[in-house]
Amino acid sequence: MYKNDDRIVLTLDAGGTNFVFSAMQACEQIVEPLRVAAVTDNVEKCLETLYNGFAEISRKLPKPAVAISFAFPGPADYENGIIGDAPNFPAFRGGVAIGPYLEAKFGIPVYINNDGHLFAYGEALAGMLPTINDSIRQAGGKRVFRNILGITIGTGFGGGIVIDGRLLRGDNGVGGDMYLLRGKDNPQIMAEESVSIRAVKRFYAELSGDSTPLEPKDIFDIAEGAMPGNKEAAIESFAKVGHAAGDAVGRAINLMDGLVVVGGGVAGAAKYILPAMVEELRSTVKTLSGVEFSSVVPEVFNLHDKAELADFIRERDEMIDVPMIGRKVLYKSHKKVGVGVTTLGTSRAISLGAYTFALAELDNK
Repeated sequence: MYKNDDRIVLTLDAGGTNFVFSAMQACEQIVEPLRVAAVTDNVEKCLETLYNGFAEISRKLPKPAVAISFAFPGPADYENGIIGDAPNFPAFRGGVAIGPYLEAKFGIPVYINNDGHLFAYGEALAGMLPTINDSIRQAGGKRVFRNILGITIGTGFGGGIVIDGRLLRGDNGVGGDMYLLRGKDNPQIMAEESVSIRAVKRFYAELSGDSTPLEPKDIFDIAEGAMPGNKEAAIESFAKVGHAAGDAVGRAINLMDGLVVVGGGVAGAAKYILPAMVEELRSTVKTLSGVEFSSVVPEVFNLHDKAELADFIRERDEMIDVPMIGRKVLYKSHKKVGVGVTTLGTSRAISLGAYTFALAELDNK
């Protein structure tokens, strides 16, 4: 959508350890990123670091940037650019107006969102959504998908929803957030406890009886047979994350009805997570009288599987007659939804989300 756009947007990857500043033009990074240590315990020094970082990048640009756009940890009033009591930024108590500060210093609009929202937005405009639609068109199909749910499985369980090209921010800036949904196995425990890095580690320790400190990459290597350990427990650990994620995603699909794309640090284990997610999404629910229904209305496809991807792209919709009129219309008789993994990579999808969000906002003003 913006691959030929000449405008430049300043971007930032804001973590609790490092701030990484950059700039994008025509959906591509155009400068060498600037990495500096994050300042989390002093508001004035943090703001000074943000200003200096964006100023340094600005000096390297061929022309002035039209906006600043980036993800920053919440809770926040993203619409007004105010960061609240962010856990990784202890100095930010009571709210810090980062957006208005940067707007005053640089004289250009500033847009801040959370990373889950921007991940979904990047995948909607430049990632999975257009890729799937292109594949359908190339196969001669007429179906066009317009909606996408993006989830990230990493330190936490993030999410974002894009409807008809518009990011669902919500009245309180929490549209599409997934982490507080009730857990699959215990409704008193939030979903993030079973859909995150810490969940993978906990599941493996419980299933294997091995208390050795391990990271998800270690557990993945054990599952692959590349590292000694309990292979069955490793595989089941990722499957349990998949089932818990599928339970949460199913509720979202029934509300927003769109494709699903998975990113985050644990997405590298998609070969074990996605089949379990899809299995969960294909599960059933019953009425009190015993009548059984699919837990989600559309048929669910694992787009990480080549055979299922091909089946998903192949259309089963049909043209039917308009009674007594003498013409045909398309009948979308095959309701379907696909679940896939980011091909952009989570970081790039977030950067593209920040870039395209800023340009879309400017264009809609």
